[in-house]
Amino acid sequence: MNGGEIAVGVLLGFVPVLLFLVALIVLDSYKLVRLRWVLASIVAGGWVAVVCFVVAQALIPALGLEPQNYSRWLAPPIEEFAKAALVVYLIRSHRVGFLVDAAIYGFAIGAGFAVLESAYYWIALDRFGPGVWLVRGFGTALVHGGATALFAIAAKARADRRRSQGIRTLAPALVPPVALHWAFNQFVLTPVMSTVVVLVALPPLMYGVFRRGERTLEDWLELGFDTDSEMLSLIESGRLSDAPAGEYLGQLRDRFEPEVVVDMLCFLRLHLELSLRAKGILMMREAGVPVEPDPTVRASLDELAFLERSIGATGKLAMAPLIHTNPRRMWELQVLQGARE
Repeated sequence: MNGGEIAVGVLLGFVPVLLFLVALIVLDSYKLVRLRWVLASIVAGGWVAVVCFVVAQALIPALGLEPQNYSRWLAPPIEEFAKAALVVYLIRSHRVGFLVDAAIYGFAIGAGFAVLESAYYWIALDRFGPGVWLVRGFGTALVHGGATALFAIAAKARADRRRSQGIRTLAPALVPPVALHWAFNQFVLTPVMSTVVVLVALPPLMYGVFRRGERTLEDWLELGFDTDSEMLSLIESGRLSDAPAGEYLGQLRDRFEPEVVVDMLCFLRLHLELSLRAKGILMMREAGVPVEPDPTVRASLDELAFLERSIGATGKLAMAPLIHTNPRRMWELQVLQGARE
């Protein structure tokens, strides 16, 4: 293979999917994702490709299948399930807050899978013509990234709508990406036509998701900032007892020791302060203002963890109506974790 063929292979086979990922990151005006986690997702997607390759090498002879039949029927569900497992981990570990970062992380995982898969074909086969690399780079690779992004978007939407991150909630989101991957691998259309369909459909789909996701984020910032600010103002002014939250805390005095109730109030106040700080960071990012690491965040997070241990599991459960420790609240803490580094 001469230098020109190598250059063509790299440009067509590897670059498109990575450029598409860069475009998604640039579109993220709130900078919800951290570059380190995007790179980690790409690497993790590559490892998933290795695992799927090992599985394929074991199943093809065991089931007596032709490699082409394996690619058509078994590869789509196996590969999409494996990639989806990484997305589920990110969602359940509160790394994903909105549809925008779900799409970026999902596409990054799929991109890592596609890049390593293309690298394998590069090494294993003597040569590919430009047409094959064109199909792999603009078709197969984007399908891998797009399918995993589609799962991430659907899974996050279901988790938000049902207020649950359980497997039973997230699993149905696997149906659309498997169907997409399966349809692409049936070769109903010519490879070139399939690639054209992917190129026409994927960009507007991702753009639409980003616009909807950013509108949701803007609404959440506006409503959440006002609500948290109002409650924090009541606490600082000593007028919390006049509000429903104060009445609820008053009821807790009969169920917990006085020192525990004091810790509960401190826990509520600190949680509100950190939530407002996280929202402020997002607003600054959207405005293009650099956010410098804050050395005080670590102390605040450590204090929050101490207060959480002090009030115990029962106390935290009792505080749930006031703090709403839902996945998005936990995601805010992840934002602050990033801001302190």
